[in-house]
Amino acid sequence: MTARPPIAVVGVSALFPGSTDAAGFWRDILAGKDLISDVPASHWLPEDYYDPDPSAPDKTYAKRGGFLGEVDFDALGWGVPPSILPATDTSQLLALIVAEAVLRDAAGSQFETMDRSRISCILGVTSAQELLATMVSRLQRPIWQKSLREHGLPESEVVAVCQRIADHYQPWQESSFPGLLGNVVAGRIANRLDLGGTNCVTDAACASTFSALSMAVNELYLGDSDLVITGGVDTLNDIFMFMCFSKTPALSLSGDIRPFSDSADGTMLGEGLGMVALKRLEDAERDGDRVYAVIRGVGTSSDGRSKSVYAPVSAGQSNALTRAYGIAGYGAETVELIEAHGTGTKAGDAAEFGGLKLAFDGASGQGTALGTVKSQIGHTK
Repeated sequence: MTARPPIAVVGVSALFPGSTDAAGFWRDILAGKDLISDVPASHWLPEDYYDPDPSAPDKTYAKRGGFLGEVDFDALGWGVPPSILPATDTSQLLALIVAEAVLRDAAGSQFETMDRSRISCILGVTSAQELLATMVSRLQRPIWQKSLREHGLPESEVVAVCQRIADHYQPWQESSFPGLLGNVVAGRIANRLDLGGTNCVTDAACASTFSALSMAVNELYLGDSDLVITGGVDTLNDIFMFMCFSKTPALSLSGDIRPFSDSADGTMLGEGLGMVALKRLEDAERDGDRVYAVIRGVGTSSDGRSKSVYAPVSAGQSNALTRAYGIAGYGAETVELIEAHGTGTKAGDAAEFGGLKLAFDGASGQGTALGTVKSQIGHTK
């Protein structure tokens, strides 16, 4: 395969359960902390939605996950009027904090004066955002009215009850549309940090951050950007997301996540934000940047035709690995550690382990450690 120029990681930032920065997250990893907890009241109430019976309609049998703690946000400092905060998704706000942190880490003392015209922001952001469900729910008034009228309530009570229900949701305003869009997670970063390069988000389900990384290194390979902020953002652990995973079903019945274990019984949902700043290694060395790591190759693949659109295929996953190693110029026998997907679902873990066996077949090295941080913070989707 064609060799690509090496890419340097020159900045890191993170916001995950139990920590507010990359150093704290790393300490939690080293300490092996279990950061899975009961769902906080700020997200949803178990008495409203929890039922241990997986078949119970409109109920989730899980009430634990990995949740972010409270984070201070200086709205005026970020140029976000306090009046539009309720109409702005959490992901967009927290991503600003993490993006600024990674850019400061990369730029050091040059943060205020650095040329930002060729800095890009490409992030993995999946699915809908939390605010979308709220705004859609507010539009259900005709259904409420119809049901109340069918129940025989007088029109005055129908109007009063529907208004009381509507008051539990944010009203539509000018800022609601951009405030609920996933692409504005990157767009708001480019706007507030004055970045002139590409800004966009990618949705490749659980591989969204890797697809963002693939696009980011391509920007640098082609010379279209000189620095790229990339990573993933997920603050969506509302009841809608729990219901999606409950009815698949993919969540752990025991309320624990044990990737690659013979006692694994499902995944636990997590939330968090992680970003890195990337430059061409040649440029980073020229500029005297601190280099955390070097990316030699990124491999991608799809499973092709299979029995189901959501069933993972080992051969497809193996292709991504072998392509990455081929581009990097290193054999599988040189790999000492794999940070795996490892969701803790039986089908997913079996397919992933099968893909690893295919990719590492015949490799004779010093042995390879296999782990996943999902066992500590859950599955950041």
